[in-house]
Amino acid sequence: MLSKERTEARGAAKAGHDRAPAIAVERADGGKVVTLSGVWITRSVYLVDAGVRAVEAEADAGATVIDISAVTRIDTAGAWLVERLAASLRAAGASVEIRGASPAAQILLPAVRPALEKEPQETKKPGFFVTRWLESLGRSTENAWKDFLYAMDILGAAIRGAQMKLGRGHAVNPAAIFHQIDRMGIGAIPVVVLISAIVGAIVAQQGAYQLRWFGAEIFIVDLVGILSLRELGVLLTAIMVAGRSGSAITAEIGSMKMREEIDALKVIGLNPIGVLVFPRLVALVVAVPCLTVIANAASLGGGLLVSWAYSGIAPETFIDRLHAGIDLSTIFAGLIKAPFMAIVIGIVASVEGMKVEGSAESLGRHVTASVVKSIFVVIVLDGLFAMFYVAIDF
Repeated sequence: MLSKERTEARGAAKAGHDRAPAIAVERADGGKVVTLSGVWITRSVYLVDAGVRAVEAEADAGATVIDISAVTRIDTAGAWLVERLAASLRAAGASVEIRGASPAAQILLPAVRPALEKEPQETKKPGFFVTRWLESLGRSTENAWKDFLYAMDILGAAIRGAQMKLGRGHAVNPAAIFHQIDRMGIGAIPVVVLISAIVGAIVAQQGAYQLRWFGAEIFIVDLVGILSLRELGVLLTAIMVAGRSGSAITAEIGSMKMREEIDALKVIGLNPIGVLVFPRLVALVVAVPCLTVIANAASLGGGLLVSWAYSGIAPETFIDRLHAGIDLSTIFAGLIKAPFMAIVIGIVASVEGMKVEGSAESLGRHVTASVVKSIFVVIVLDGLFAMFYVAIDF
């Protein structure tokens, strides 16, 4: 008999414990009392959401008491619904008091309150063109500054931490550097030679066409020689490397970032900058000057052939005039730029690769940004060098 009574008592308790949530509103002197009861958990609060919204819609400026003493169970979802009700009533000007909170409710209600107290984000409204342009300019400037800081961080880490493992003193594997030189340098020779020769030929043809009116076709040699050695050779090489190798660096590092291989390198104690960035940076610094020499030779060769075919300037005459028109300063003016452009390409490509997120769209976007930014910065750097050479009369 005693066992049967205990079973019935447990059944009654369980029935009350699992009761569906409910909400009731009673008018009182100078205000109202909102009574909540039942189980307010994730699986059941949807049953009372409409009732809570109805109470929120009828909110007024009177004093309101939310009595939750009859709530048998509550979790984060239920606490959020209670706090949302209280926030809506306060927004209508009512003074709200929550009574009868259980120990669990006393913990959960303050925890979910900050999420409701956050101010909603303002929707963007169409404004004047100048305002939108200035906003876009400000965001672009901020992003450029962040990219610059990130680039300096990677450059500093590559210079200071050129070891394979953090704090273990292992030197960089030369095989990795030679492998990258083979890919970025030797593999790029055909396209660099082709583009440089064509551009040199075009410069010679256009120069011959214009100088013919003045009877000064022999100065085609000076035009092709100085322009190729000082500007075109290194600039075309840097642009080709940025499009070919810079995009590859971004894609490789970005793919590793997507597959969390960079995080795996950190976990096993390897320096990602030393493993991924440093060998590619060294390879670019070695390969770009060598490619610049080849590009200079190809550009001069293209100019020589066009001058011979279009203006009748014999190769011997072309070479003699080239010796008279240029000197070592002309050659070194272009070669000095090459290592700096290589560093810029490698750093920009690495920064964009490290910024890749977990989607193919992000990878494509950052590869495109890498090429565009590298070419832009290379051209700006070339202009800065030109102004510097003029300032020092070089």
